[in-house]
Amino acid sequence: MAISQAMCTSFKVELLTGTHNFTNGADVFKLALFRNTAAIVGTFGAATTNYSQMGADEVVGTGYTAGGFTLTNVTPTSTGTTAFTDFNPNASFTDATLTSSGALIYNSTEGNKAVAVLDFGGDKVSTAGDFTVIFPAADATNAIVRIA
Repeated sequence: MAISQAMCTSFKVELLTGTHNFTNGADVFKLALFRNTAAIVGTFGAATTNYSQMGADEVVGTGYTAGGFTLTNVTPTSTGTTAFTDFNPNASFTDATLTSSGALIYNSTEGNKAVAVLDFGGDKVSTAGDFTVIFPAADATNAIVRIA
């Protein structure tokens, strides 16, 4: 079906209820990979609410474990009127043989609640090598999670 890059609407509501804590050492966030575009059967984007929705659309491949990569939080900060957070280092799956067209960032501490859907803009392939999702610069203009 489709993957659309978006901050999940449920995540926005959950921020206002204090569900997510991005402080380093607080909640655990993960990055799970979606299969290649042709294999996707669901629709993922702003309406995605939980990791469980990935189901069969999650990558299956050498070097990838269901549930994905555990991210390391960077304590939120702000510049001007924009608050932001990031993860360090980038998510990397070593010696991986897989094809992925996107990813889901989710909070495994809080019932696997969805944070954001990432669209890679097409299939990305790794054959017995590192598959790395590189996060943008951690600043008010580019950070992966930011509120302006």
